[in-house]
Amino acid sequence: MPTRSFWGWGNEENAFNDREIGQLRQLIGMQFGNAELLAQAPPILADLNLPAPRLTPPDSLAPIMSTHRRDRASHTYGKSFRDIARGLNGDYHCAPDLIARPSSEQELTDVLDYASRAGAAVIPYGGGSSVVGGTEPRYEGDWAGTITVDMERFNRIIEVDHQSRAALIEGGIYGPALEDGLRPHGYTLRHFPQSFEFSTLGGWIATRSGGHFATLYTHIDDLVESTRVITPRGSLETRRLPGSGAGPSPDRLILGSEGTLGFVTSAWMRLQARPVHRATHTVHFDDFLEAAEAVRRVSQSGLYPTNCRLIDAREAMINGIGTGSKHLLLIGFESSDHPVDAWMTRALEIVVDAGGSVQAAKAQKPDQGQAGDWRNQFIRAPYMRDALVRLGLVAETFETAITWNRFEAFHQGVVEKVKAVTREVCGDAFVTCRFTHVYPDGPAPYYTVIAPGRRGDQVKQWDEIKLAVMETLIDLGGTITHHHAIGRDHRPGYDRQRPELFAEVLRATKRTLDPMGMLNPGVLV
Repeated sequence: MPTRSFWGWGNEENAFNDREIGQLRQLIGMQFGNAELLAQAPPILADLNLPAPRLTPPDSLAPIMSTHRRDRASHTYGKSFRDIARGLNGDYHCAPDLIARPSSEQELTDVLDYASRAGAAVIPYGGGSSVVGGTEPRYEGDWAGTITVDMERFNRIIEVDHQSRAALIEGGIYGPALEDGLRPHGYTLRHFPQSFEFSTLGGWIATRSGGHFATLYTHIDDLVESTRVITPRGSLETRRLPGSGAGPSPDRLILGSEGTLGFVTSAWMRLQARPVHRATHTVHFDDFLEAAEAVRRVSQSGLYPTNCRLIDAREAMINGIGTGSKHLLLIGFESSDHPVDAWMTRALEIVVDAGGSVQAAKAQKPDQGQAGDWRNQFIRAPYMRDALVRLGLVAETFETAITWNRFEAFHQGVVEKVKAVTREVCGDAFVTCRFTHVYPDGPAPYYTVIAPGRRGDQVKQWDEIKLAVMETLIDLGGTITHHHAIGRDHRPGYDRQRPELFAEVLRATKRTLDPMGMLNPGVLV
């Protein structure tokens, strides 16, 4: 079995090796005038200075509680730049005191009861892939300790309803296990966020995860039929229905609640037949805004491509799928029912009419050509981010959404502001952009900024850039996040984005379901 990294992304065996780090050092160094970049060695588990646990579980819970060094270290942080940088430097002062792994709703309820008696904060962990400070014990309040609850034992597919094409699935199941369990039935959830391998169904629901589809079914919201949640006040289970107009949706209360209201123990999920017809094309553009216009036309055509990802030239080059001279549009269709040639033909007519140049005479499979190269790099990107941190760089990604009529001015304003702030903080920087999802009324642009950092000050530099980015996104009319959630890192932007009266409603809901405020304190409210 591979070894899950306690400080970085994914598995230790898949981290960038010396050769890959050398290639990255050369590539990024060229962007900053052949700067010399030195790689910091990863931390050693035995050398970490973890604080002693402040809590001692009762005998009845001892079998499902852990104070093991690796457990506490690996559950301290999520996977944002801020998390990786502190983990790399061996800073684990806020490590949780206990790691609980309940395997039943009764055990979960017992953990919550114990936390209430002990005055402990409770952190729902999911897969630990949060990039917004969603799983870190970083909060205000006089708590006696922290219990991080890992739901990995809630990992079953309980029932498959073939007639309705849905399944009842436990919230702690990881993406690969979920798909492996559905495959014999001929089904798939077809929800593949970048964190797919290291995230759970409950985590996807709690954070309103964005997945495989670039259009139409973009979020986990579209796939949830009903949910069951355990809160400090008891269980909350919604009625299983294909649709309902009965007042505000209780499922929508759970979607995006980020572990502040309860634990998703199971959910009925809408499934799809596994696709058998696929086609992908790569289209080149000389001008990014011209390419964005092509995407707008496709998004409003009613074709609903599965993949419609626009990648600017520099980002393509950094990921090894271009020379840096052309912007790339990856467009693809999938179906379990019918060939997709007609849809692809029409989509290509639209993008060529908008100024694009189609690169292949024949449609390719998603794992071939530049689309396949991008897919492979997309999966490896979090490992590359860890390598950038080791090289002493500051790297951040931020994703948002904006309507088409405001995109050009928004894009220009974001890039100019981020470049200016990052160069002021770090001396130099470059910013890239891609579209992860597109809608008939607007795109979801995803920006990446990379800059030289100062050893020991990388987190401080990142914090300054992050705050400026949040202010810029809100000032220019975008959302603080399209699919990365709020956590603790996005709270300042979320506080500005949401109406204050809604914030009061959210606080009242929190008080009702979690009277002590012990679930993920500091997140959302």
